[in-house]
Amino acid sequence: MTTAQCGFDAARRGDTLSALTGHGFVVQVGAELPAAWAPYAGAEVHTLQDRLTAAVAPLNDGLLNDRLAEPDDAGLAHWITRQLALPVPARTSVQRNPRQGVHLLPQPDGSVQAQHWRRYPFQSAHRLPHVPLGHKCGRMHGHGFEAIVHAQALPAAIDEAWAPLHLLLNYQCLNELPGLDNPTSEVLAGWLWARLLPQLPALRGVTVFETASCGAHIDGHSHRIWKDFSFDSATRLVHAPSGSLHAGLHGHTYTLRLHLLAPLDPILGWAVDFGEVKHRFKPLFEKLDHQSLDLLPDLADGDCASLARWVYEHALPLLPALTRVDVFQTPGCGSLLMPAGAEVPVLPGPAF
Repeated sequence: MTTAQCGFDAARRGDTLSALTGHGFVVQVGAELPAAWAPYAGAEVHTLQDRLTAAVAPLNDGLLNDRLAEPDDAGLAHWITRQLALPVPARTSVQRNPRQGVHLLPQPDGSVQAQHWRRYPFQSAHRLPHVPLGHKCGRMHGHGFEAIVHAQALPAAIDEAWAPLHLLLNYQCLNELPGLDNPTSEVLAGWLWARLLPQLPALRGVTVFETASCGAHIDGHSHRIWKDFSFDSATRLVHAPSGSLHAGLHGHTYTLRLHLLAPLDPILGWAVDFGEVKHRFKPLFEKLDHQSLDLLPDLADGDCASLARWVYEHALPLLPALTRVDVFQTPGCGSLLMPAGAEVPVLPGPAF
């Protein structure tokens, strides 16, 4: 899946808003684009980003009500999707601020599901009592946690369901809460799911960020984790025409996100240890970071899709629980490699 992102500033007035309000919107779009859609192989990310930037340009520094019949987040996402007129169904995400947004998710029956999300920070201490002796997480420590609640419900309903949980979690020691004697990210996500669902029947997922670069997600059935890496590399697109900016050697600060799916260890309480993911991936990371990617002998091209395939093929023997690889050359612009059956949640921020 190719993804692109851009931002714009706009004001709007809605039925529930007594005054004019403004936002710095961020829009992300992802689609399984057909072959030959872009002018040459490898240009999909740049082409989609150009199309998206052109689609939202009429909205910048304007009043959304002048162009949209329904200028709320979901209405804006639908409008942008129509303007793009992609040949395949697209995921469109609108983020009005870092704490709130909506995703439009195409369904197998051709319908589109609008899924709102809210991000909640909380400051908590914890320790993991069952880790091996000497593991740093066995010591009492703390995090600036964040939870994202995904639901087919309006943000006000999500806020109402979250409020009592915030009082329990914020500036507390998680181990002292009933049911959180072993508060891994996965256990915490499940704990939140169980308490939110009775108040929020439209709940679709709970995501816990333990740090800015790793976390866990539960959809009511399975636990998934991810670990982010950042690396600085040179690249070139082998199919770019002569004279193109992308034909010559250039570079990016890439964001790489590895997603893993595994059952929870009944003792340790995690699917996969974040530290173990980092340790096992290190040999591949060193082949990517501060390197010229065109020198990798088995990398087909320097675009994000080729790089995601390379990472997946080389990392899978090291990380058998790997189910998806995201590669972004700039925030929100890149490629998601999702083998069949490996669908995972949309995550606000640098990746879908």
